This record gives sequence, structure tokens and C-alpha cells, in this order.
Amino acid sequence: MMKKLLQINTVVNTTSTGRIAEDIGNIAMQNGWESHIAFGRNEQKSNSTKIKIGNRYDFIWHGLATRLFDKHGFASKNATKDLVRQIYNLQPDIIHLHNLHGYYLNIEVLFSFLAHMNIPVVWTLHDCWPFTGHCTHFSFINCNKWRTHCSHCPQKKEYPASFFKDNSYNNFERKRQLFTLPKNMTLIPASYWLEEILKESFFKGYPMEVIHNGIDTDVFKPTKYDYIINKLNLRNHFIILGVANIWINRKGMDDFIKLSEELSENDRIILVGLNKKQIKNLPANIIGLERTESIAELAALYSGANLFVNPTWEDNFPTTNLEAMACGTPVVTYKTGGSPESITPETGFIIEQGDIKGLIQTIHSIKERGKEYYQEACRRRAVEHYNKKDKFKDYITLYNRILNWQ
Repeated sequence: MMKKLLQINTVVNTTSTGRIAEDIGNIAMQNGWESHIAFGRNEQKSNSTKIKIGNRYDFIWHGLATRLFDKHGFASKNATKDLVRQIYNLQPDIIHLHNLHGYYLNIEVLFSFLAHMNIPVVWTLHDCWPFTGHCTHFSFINCNKWRTHCSHCPQKKEYPASFFKDNSYNNFERKRQLFTLPKNMTLIPASYWLEEILKESFFKGYPMEVIHNGIDTDVFKPTKYDYIINKLNLRNHFIILGVANIWINRKGMDDFIKLSEELSENDRIILVGLNKKQIKNLPANIIGLERTESIAELAALYSGANLFVNPTWEDNFPTTNLEAMACGTPVVTYKTGGSPESITPETGFIIEQGDIKGLIQTIHSIKERGKEYYQEACRRRAVEHYNKKDKFKDYITLYNRILNWQ
């Protein structure tokens, strides 16, 4: 009888977590599994059977509950009750969780059900929201309340923002109670950095296994880029690329502005993922592009850049570093979270947070050696260590191992 996999994530087949869930589903089906993905919004085509959680009104109400009462993850009750009825009817062999935040899911309903059903749970943690009272990351402000008990959250107005009430104490307490209900649960931190953090959290008693993110190295590869370089009028310029889903200071937006003030006349920065307002206010030597769903266009941008810069102040294990390397482009990143874990001396540079002088020195080093010095090593590392076909097979191995334990 065909084994059934159900994944739950905010989105399906879009942004990094949605693509990861889609790719895991594809690998599962190639290995004889039946694959289902339950999601909240941003519906894209999927090879797995999709299960939509809630509707527009659920999303709006969850947003209000978050903004007014700081109860993110505790709205969408009826939508989640409907989901658990579908899970009960489906009877999956494995339930694989990804991001549970995003205004679409009630964790109380879901985890009470998971504890009752005792279906094996695998949970890939892409950020820190599961073990904090509010935030998804805490490194930027160096807050360590999560180690003991969150309260008086200094990031109340950060995603998932609450404009009035601070409910971080109760959120933390309820998460600790709910998320430790399932007994048959394996945690998958996507970086060694997050694994060490989890060992200091209330999850410390659960089995853990690091599985790094993977990318499609058949798509992200050295690609012809003349058309996009000509389109942006950047021929004969030294190109510094940055890519993010949302550009905020924690992702290094301010650092790129500072960097732009120190660049040579022939240097240009391209930032992908900006909104229209941000693009309008950029310095002359920064070219802003909105987020694109075209992987071919992204691969061309990575390939055409001389250097990929990831000045993130908070991160787990960014796939953008992998995508750049797969296209033969060296990476410089801050010493942040799990971001440096994919970088070697042959493929890039790791510098301290906010070190603009270090960024400038890195640019000079790459100019002296030439991008060609790094290309082969970058491509080889991406293919050998982060090919999604290999990385996501690790999940299938894990699923089978868990089922054999029963």
C-alpha cells in the first residue's frame, strides 16, 4: 500500500519554504509515496495534491487577532478544525510541518489533534518562531529571553506585529505546552547554528537531525546573461548582487546603502526583491528590481554578477547563498546564524556584521583575482553538497527510518 505524506506550510511552491515543500513532495512521489501539501495562501501549481486551509476572511481575522491582541497562531480555529478533519480522513503515515506562522493556522487545534492521533511528525524549522513568545528571529537585538521565558517583548511591532497588546508571556507558555504534546516528533533544523539554539530551548528533549536546504542545480547554473546585463545597461561594470524576499534593515538594506557610498565609479549594485517605494528612493548606483518568480531570470542575474553579497543580520540557512554559488558566483556574508555554513575560503568570504570596510576589501580582492578564480569551486560545492535531489532524499530516508521504529 502506498505510503502517504502530508506537509503543512504557509505557502505552496513559492518562496524558499514553499519550493522546499514542493521539492520534498516530488522526491517522495518518485520514491513511491503519495504526497499532499496543506497551505494557507499564495497558491501556485503543485505536483502534490493541495489542501487549502481557510479563506480570505480567516486570513483577515487572523491578522486582526495578531495586530490587536498579539495572538498569532491562535486564530483560524474553524479553518484548522476543517484541516484536522481532512487529515483524519487522509490518515497520512508522516505529517511534515514547515512554517506554521503566516495568519492561517491555529496551533492549539492542530497540536491537540497531533498528540491524540500519534501520527509521526517531522518538523523542519526555518526560523525561531516556534520557541519564542512572538518573534521569528532575535539575533538583531540580541534578545535571549526565549532561553527562560519570553515577556515584555522588545519586538512586539515586528512581524508578526502587534500594535497594542504584548501577549508574549502567554504565547511562550502556550507554545511550550502545545509544541511538546506530540511524543513521536523529530525536529529538523536547517542549520547547525539552529540545532545548537534548539538544544537550549524547550525543544531540547526531542530528537534532532540537521538537513541543510537544497536547490535545483540543474536550473541554478552558469547561465547566459548578456540580455539582462544589456537590459540594465551594465556592460563593463563590476556587479554586486543582493537578493531577498523582503528588504529590511535586518536583511542588510541599510548596509547596502552604506556600501553604495564607498564604491568605485564603475561598480553597480543590483537588489532583487524591493518594493516600488524602495526602488524610487535608491541611490544612483543601486538598481532595484521587484521580486521575480522567474528562476531563469534569477539564474541570469546570479551568473552575470561578479559577487553576491548577503549582509543579513538574522538568518537560518539562506538558499540565496547556494543559488549564487551554483551559478559560479562567489559569496560574501556576515557571520550570522547559519549563513556562513555553506561558504568555504574557495567559494567566498565571511565577515563580521556591519563591517563595510571588510566588504570593500572583499570587493577589491575579487577584482584582483577575477571572478573566474572562484567559479569552478563555487559550482562544484553547490552540486556536491546542496543539490536538492540529494538533500531531500535525506527526508525520505528519515521517514522510512521513523516508520520502521514503530
